[in-house]
Amino acid sequence: MTGFATAEVIISNDVGLHARPSVKFTKLAKLYPCSVEIALSSEGPWLNAKSIVKVMGAKAPKGTRILLRASGDQSGEAVAALRALVERHFDEGQGDAGPDQA
Repeated sequence: MTGFATAEVIISNDVGLHARPSVKFTKLAKLYPCSVEIALSSEGPWLNAKSIVKVMGAKAPKGTRILLRASGDQSGEAVAALRALVERHFDEGQGDAGPDQA
């Protein structure tokens, strides 16, 4: 069964969606069989979230809202996992994470 999922999340780590965070993001996206894309605006362009070149090319600094969408098998799981990774500051131990992080 195929599905479709969307989410939006704010980049809150200090370096934004730069080299190391982009690698983590694309590696996670590649774990899912669905198509996964990101955009900085609902009008696009929509970029392949499994491509390190495309993700880094988005040049999303701290504070940028990114949109996620996925279609196909495990689309909901993929979007949830990617959103959680961004919300966890790409697991890079940000010192400015507030106590209300969920």
